[in-house]
Amino acid sequence: MPLDVFVQYGLWFQQRAVPDVDETYVASIERQDGQFHITLADGREVASQAVVMAIGPHPFANRLAEYHRLGHEFVSHSSDHSDFDRFKNREVIVIGGGQSAIEYAALLHEAGAKVHVVARRRIMWLPPDRAHERTALERLRAPNASIAPGWRNWVLDHLPYLFYQFPQVWKDSYNSNYESGATDWLRNRVIGKVTVHEWRTVVGCEAVDGKLHVNLSDGATLSVDHILQATGYKVDLGKLMMIHPALRAIIQTDRAIPLLSSRFESSVPGLYFVGLTSLRAFGPLYRFVAGCGAAARRVAGAVARARFTRSVPWRPVTAPATTASPLPH
Repeated sequence: MPLDVFVQYGLWFQQRAVPDVDETYVASIERQDGQFHITLADGREVASQAVVMAIGPHPFANRLAEYHRLGHEFVSHSSDHSDFDRFKNREVIVIGGGQSAIEYAALLHEAGAKVHVVARRRIMWLPPDRAHERTALERLRAPNASIAPGWRNWVLDHLPYLFYQFPQVWKDSYNSNYESGATDWLRNRVIGKVTVHEWRTVVGCEAVDGKLHVNLSDGATLSVDHILQATGYKVDLGKLMMIHPALRAIIQTDRAIPLLSSRFESSVPGLYFVGLTSLRAFGPLYRFVAGCGAAARRVAGAVARARFTRSVPWRPVTAPATTASPLPH
């Protein structure tokens, strides 16, 4: 689906379902007297009993520490860009091996750049999308699901809150092993046009006379103009600067990620986190647009009930490891 079609659909939905949207940045969120006080960037103040943090991945861009010493002219993150004209006739390394890395490599090449992809693992190419052409036997072996065909994805789709019940150790393992692949429609835009270095890492990098001298783990040396990190996102509550330090201090976290109840609520009553911030608790479905519906229904129900009573105290799930079993293959 072309990006502009997807964006236009989102705008169409918003205008009809939620027409009253105030597009103003939030400067500060504080907790006072049992409710939230929100200060907007234009100075207005709002009081609310509930706040849903649906802030998307951008604040959590995973920028590798080894490149911090280099300036923005030499290193950037994939989330920094929407136009690649500045890279025409320049040589660029894209670090990463998932969909984002391969898509950005294609866009850079099409903007006139010479592109290298450096991936620490193989590029996992996904098969062509045949969701509407698969036979009954194929659908039985791997049923259609919103993320991709397969029983595990089907379970995530149809039982969206089941994942939450598993022990955190198992959930962490599942999430870390959930490989992202490159979609088939990118093959012709990358293969033979972009140099791919699989099973390689950057082991050294130095800026000399306006160029980057980059050493790879196989001994190869590249001289390039820019490194683009397609290294994904890493949730860190400390990066959400709109949350007042006093409020941030009372949000229970683990690995800087908010601990959530089965209704996406943090340890602070009325403060909810959805999207990427909920992935560790609820699973990979919530990395995608596909998870929005399930999250919205659960959070909306929780907020509505909380208006009348809070009969169930907050607690994250603490099921013993012996009670859980993995999702079906």
